[in-house]
Amino acid sequence: MNLAGFVGGPCDRSGMCEVFVGSEAVRSGALTGHVLRTRYEAICPDIYMPEFGDLTLADRTTAAWLWSRRRGTVAGVAASALLGAKWVGIDEPVELIWRNPHPPRGVITRNERLAADEVMDVNGLRVTTPVRTAFDIGRHRPRESAIARLDALAGATGVTAAEVAALTPRYRGARGLGRLRIALGLVDAGAQSPKETWLRLVLVDAGLPKPTTQIMVHDGDYIALAYLDMGWEEFKVAAEYDGDHHRSDRRQYAKDIGRAELVSDLGWSVVRVIAGDHPDDVVRRVRKALISRGFRDT
Repeated sequence: MNLAGFVGGPCDRSGMCEVFVGSEAVRSGALTGHVLRTRYEAICPDIYMPEFGDLTLADRTTAAWLWSRRRGTVAGVAASALLGAKWVGIDEPVELIWRNPHPPRGVITRNERLAADEVMDVNGLRVTTPVRTAFDIGRHRPRESAIARLDALAGATGVTAAEVAALTPRYRGARGLGRLRIALGLVDAGAQSPKETWLRLVLVDAGLPKPTTQIMVHDGDYIALAYLDMGWEEFKVAAEYDGDHHRSDRRQYAKDIGRAELVSDLGWSVVRVIAGDHPDDVVRRVRKALISRGFRDT
């Protein structure tokens, strides 16, 4: 069965597509209604994929776009994933800029203006550009979530806060511009995970100076020996978020111990943060380390 004509994304070598429009496939004779009902699963109204297939966010995004009759534009966090941003879960709602107030479950529609230069093609789908994607994420997401998503998008695409801010005069009076302005002031493409974004915001919100991310550690010849998540080079103090690899990857854990000793030998004081640490305790430890190195807490 060749369903290549009924999808928005690519098909495999046999011509079988993962996501397709059911009614179009039946009308063309590519498959029967019985086969459609018994061998395929509906993701959105009239949008199907093979039964028992592994549903991905890309599948759900394609399904939402096809449900819009190929007229909607993928936006928000789902767009950021298509643009290469990391750490986007499969259950993330798919946002579409399209006029339809009754989307299916898992889809959010927004009736908003969209200029031609704010749209691009990604794998056959209409998707907002990195600048417009960031503009929407910063307006519609809560602060911490927005900044984490913007960090990931900036890291993947190189989009800058200045480029996003330059779009705001085009949409004077749009909802969420104040929220966007705050988020753009805190975006940092150097964040390597949402937890690193969280840690950076905890420190900044406590009144500490904004740390530099991805600090290169060297012994004077500017050859990288290690990179620190974030810190203050003037005081040689850093803060790092440790994931669970010490429990799941012994080799990486041993490597990290050697790295920590090297960084310490080069004069750095590193505050390590793990899941479950209370923000107040994190701030206390970092502030103490900074003060011990000459920082004046005003």
